Amino acid sequence: MCNKQLDNFLHIASAEVGYIEGPADNQTKYQKANQAWCGAFVNWCAKQVGLKIPDCTYTPAGAKAFAEAKRWQLVADAEPMPGDIVFFDFPADGIDRISHVGIVEAVNPNGTVTCIEGNTAPDTKGDQRNGGQVARKIRAYKVKNRGKLKPSLPVFIVGFGRPKFKECKCSTKTNSSQSVAPTQERERQQSQLSTSPTHHAL
Repeated sequence: MCNKQLDNFLHIASAEVGYIEGPADNQTKYQKANQAWCGAFVNWCAKQVGLKIPDCTYTPAGAKAFAEAKRWQLVADAEPMPGDIVFFDFPADGIDRISHVGIVEAVNPNGTVTCIEGNTAPDTKGDQRNGGQVARKIRAYKVKNRGKLKPSLPVFIVGFGRPKFKECKCSTKTNSSQSVAPTQERERQQSQLSTSPTHHAL
């Protein structure tokens, strides 16, 4: 199904990969205040395409708002989709709560998702929730992931929030034309049957 708003949302986020904060710590174009900006990045991407989502500046509040709107999936039972807002808790960061957020770009068949995240590190060694860059990351959402040849990645995802994207008008037109076409074809066939000469057995 066509969804231009979703496509544009992912395009905007993808175009930001490689952006680096600065010159001051946490200084970005995504917000006015110099503070941790993963949520501000998600908010900014959504604003560019007119997508209404909960404010993710404070990540626990963003997750709570999705849950209250019944647009939330806990990771254990999740079936993520591109465009979902993904929330993380990294145990090693010393903060025992959701502390990071990103955007699901793609769902992979091996139990991982490809995410675009602000204020993270492009590698696994850097700070995952305060790395200062927009980066594309592979994150696990299933405990067993990446198959038998590679060790499974740890699951840092807590859950997914699902925005309400505007359905493209062309989808409605396509469905309408598809429903009309079979009717017209049946009418044409019936007309041919009624006007064709009657054949008698020899």
